[in-house]
Amino acid sequence: MGFHLSIFKSKSLAIDLGTANTLIYSEKHKKIILNEPSVVAVEKETKKVLSVGNEAKEMLGKTPSSIIAIKPLSAGVIADYDITAAMLKYFIKKVFGRYNLFLPEIMLCVPIDVTDVEKRAVLEAALSAGAKVAYLIEEGRAAALGAGLDISAPEGNMIIDIGGGSTDVAILSLGSTVVCKTIRTAGNNFDNDIIKYVKKTHNLQIGERTAEEIKMKIGAALPLEQDEGMIIKGRDLIMGLPKSVTINSEEVREAMMESLMQVIDCVKSVLEKAPPELASDIVDNGIVMTGGGSLIRNFPEMISKYTNLPVRLADTPLESVVRGAGMALDMLDVLKKIDKAVR
Repeated sequence: MGFHLSIFKSKSLAIDLGTANTLIYSEKHKKIILNEPSVVAVEKETKKVLSVGNEAKEMLGKTPSSIIAIKPLSAGVIADYDITAAMLKYFIKKVFGRYNLFLPEIMLCVPIDVTDVEKRAVLEAALSAGAKVAYLIEEGRAAALGAGLDISAPEGNMIIDIGGGSTDVAILSLGSTVVCKTIRTAGNNFDNDIIKYVKKTHNLQIGERTAEEIKMKIGAALPLEQDEGMIIKGRDLIMGLPKSVTINSEEVREAMMESLMQVIDCVKSVLEKAPPELASDIVDNGIVMTGGGSLIRNFPEMISKYTNLPVRLADTPLESVVRGAGMALDMLDVLKKIDKAVR
């Protein structure tokens, strides 16, 4: 990569260590310099890392018995510490090049309700991967910053961040989180809902990648004016042979409905706990949605329908969290309760 040498002078990186994807943002260059799947392929017996990111994702569901493709994060927190540390080390080395003389300062994003043990695991993984200093910021605060909200102002702002493994809903004011809630219902749950529906309704077994494709191509949170269809392929559960069927957008909506309603219930739960003055601000300011799960068609409109509040999608929903984390590196004096670990 041509920007290695110039990055040496900038020791600040923001990392959105997501269940589905890991994004790295360079504070100096003000842009995302890495976006790859949070997947690691390892040898089953030796646990030796064979590939990481894009290459490893290509192996999902296609590996021989001697190789396993692992997603080391579950619901936004570390499920496998050693593999997460190896993945972080690989991504940092990819960004800086093989010979890095400068240890980076890193801001990492975590779900709002992670425990102290989980926070420590993330910080230690960053230090193990080569960070000089590591900070943590809740995904809700990072998402709000990245979406352009002024969370340092004495007024209420509300954010819904739907990632791959968790959904964070928060009301923020004066640089701090006032009311928040995290649920482990998010993008991956929508995919699993589709897998289960297709299995039950069409006797067809499909994989995660096919389910995600269905969700993004024809998925919708509210009925579409014109129903859309899609041909999908998988394994017939009765005959055991490859087969293709057609699925429509209304079926996909039905499949995801329970999980979509769990997100809405979470939003309503946070709104019910909002102090009156901040609730008044939210009526004026509305709600902002970020994260890959917010890209399901008509999802903002569905939340608006159930809350009677204006809801909009952030300009760059997939990048809001990591961009906000990058901005937080310049706002440490404004933000409250930032966890820190030093090498």
